[in-house]
Amino acid sequence: MSDSLVIIPTYNEKDNIEPMVHKVFTLPVPFDLLIVDDNSPDGTAQLVKQLQEKYPQRLFLLSRPGKLGLGTAYIAGFKWALEHGYEYIFEMDADFSHNPEDLVRLHHACAVEGADVAIGSRYKTGVNVVNWPIGRVIMSYFASVYVRKITGMDIHDTTAGFKCYRRRVLENISFEKIRFKGYAFQIEMKFLAWKMKARIVEVPIIFTDRKQGQSKMSGGIFNEAFFGVLKMKLQSFFKKYPQLNP
Repeated sequence: MSDSLVIIPTYNEKDNIEPMVHKVFTLPVPFDLLIVDDNSPDGTAQLVKQLQEKYPQRLFLLSRPGKLGLGTAYIAGFKWALEHGYEYIFEMDADFSHNPEDLVRLHHACAVEGADVAIGSRYKTGVNVVNWPIGRVIMSYFASVYVRKITGMDIHDTTAGFKCYRRRVLENISFEKIRFKGYAFQIEMKFLAWKMKARIVEVPIIFTDRKQGQSKMSGGIFNEAFFGVLKMKLQSFFKKYPQLNP
């Protein structure tokens, strides 16, 4: 068993999941892999079950009854990871917009350099996004600028979904109190880690838009983030956050 677990939520990712699984298991760092599938109609979970025969004790599946939100998928994965003793827990998309090879760099940032949270950052060294329409790039970039200004976090890519957490960060988060279920969940998790004085680093990556399947992005995602971040910041003045030891 590895000390590192990659969590990948899926919904209709049959075209991507098999090459993704094979790629992760060829990396020089040994990663285990947990697929959290929301009852994909295209048979993603069934394909994962077939792949488990090839990768026993390394590939795991959590099947959920339906689409319950990205945040709840990751929380289910986090709980599973903590119960099974993993030290380094990763978030990654199934569609290759996150390069699996960058998992090694995120792992190094935490396991070797001592970060508590390593973020695969699209905006640390400019705008490193490939194949997105310019409107979406602008919206994403300025969403991060907005979140940074409102919250005070010194993080360039506040909405990033490619991350590594050390176990101690997740152990100090009360998952039942997480407000956001969609992509704003990524903002809330970074904010909680920042408030508990976790050491957060950004690892520059190149983000490439998916080639297979359909994006899950919608306008409601940005509405949730815009208004939710304001409320989250205001409420933070009345909350006490656990503090990590240096």
